[in-house]
Amino acid sequence: MPRVIPVESDETLELGDVVEMLNTGDFDARDEDNFASWGLALKKLANNRSFLTDLVIDEIKDRCDDQLRENQYSSQVIMLHSRSEKFMMRANFWPGMKDSVVHNSGTNPFFYGVPHDHNFSFLTAGYLGPGYWSEYYEYDYDQVSGHTGEEVDLRFVEKSKLDLGKVMLYRTHKDVHNQLPADEMSISLNILEASHDVGLRDQYRFDIANNKIDGIMTIMALEPLLALSAHFGGARGEELLDTFAAGHPSDRIRFKALQARAGALADLDDRIALYARAARGGSRFVAAMAGLEAQKLERGRAWIEGTVQAAE
Repeated sequence: MPRVIPVESDETLELGDVVEMLNTGDFDARDEDNFASWGLALKKLANNRSFLTDLVIDEIKDRCDDQLRENQYSSQVIMLHSRSEKFMMRANFWPGMKDSVVHNSGTNPFFYGVPHDHNFSFLTAGYLGPGYWSEYYEYDYDQVSGHTGEEVDLRFVEKSKLDLGKVMLYRTHKDVHNQLPADEMSISLNILEASHDVGLRDQYRFDIANNKIDGIMTIMALEPLLALSAHFGGARGEELLDTFAAGHPSDRIRFKALQARAGALADLDDRIALYARAARGGSRFVAAMAGLEAQKLERGRAWIEGTVQAAE
């Protein structure tokens, strides 16, 4: 489960103080002990009962200009700081089941009941309310390839909640949680790792009932552009996709390039052959996903070919 940071302090800090400390200190999100050491600063910010209200009022007065410009999350999140190469800070709202936002929008926007890991590390502290609940698991990231349906050794640790003032460190690709609604509206504060390669790392959704990977949650803006390159890029587009499929640092992008290339092939057997070649080599993830795609096309052959003949 996430590492609980045992910090006790009645002192308070302003948001600007914490930002300056992180910017000028030795903050290193890749070093677990270093990241954990910043739990005291987050605890002191969480002791400040007025900073978030003041920030929200200022944002409303400015028509939320900063949030519209800097916030890439949903309305569940208020960005506290996003102008650093090393870290970001945010506040998250966690409604209870009786709150109107859940009745109107459901639980999906809050990832309740969606077991997942994270492709970045982050510190979190309970700021308001009783806190959300989680069923916590751990797994060994290095032992999985990441393809959908892969069996994973998920080890249940405990069910607990993010109490007011509690500070925890969620560790990249180690801690898995099935997040459950707070008993009442709650707010948490986060310090998150920010680096250029976070988007290249995969975040998994898990089927905890069957101990399997249920899918990849990470999406990059690059992915739909690959399909455009395949269908409209001509020879240059094909060359780009072949290059990405052969050597992009992200296995997910390598597979998406392969998928785009296959999707532009008119002949079903050519598509299957492309996937079959990829299934015999490359990374474990690409090979596994390509094999699944080849099998899927074979199973759908009668329907696909029947649809093409009907269109002709």
